Amino acid sequence: MALMEISVVPLGLGNPSVGDHIAALVDYLRKNNIPYRLTDMGTVIEGSPAKLLEWARLLHELPFEKGVQRVITHITLDDRRDKRVALGDKISSVEARLT
Repeated sequence: MALMEISVVPLGLGNPSVGDHIAALVDYLRKNNIPYRLTDMGTVIEGSPAKLLEWARLLHELPFEKGVQRVITHITLDDRRDKRVALGDKISSVEARLT
């Protein structure tokens, strides 16, 4: 499995809050049983590289379906092939080094 951090930013809303749009994205992830972890600055999703890129495209399109005219999406894909990586593994690895 691979991990992808994604941040979808709808622009031109006339309001500085994007919470409703982010909630719609998280709702999509939940309804489709996509493993994710929401953070203050983005969302981390677990899956195969092909699925992650497909989901990134779908998540990018969701604000347009709600009438947004401009969206900026940032993704970072971490595809490690020497071992299985899952949500939370990196955090656990760092925390283990702190003890």
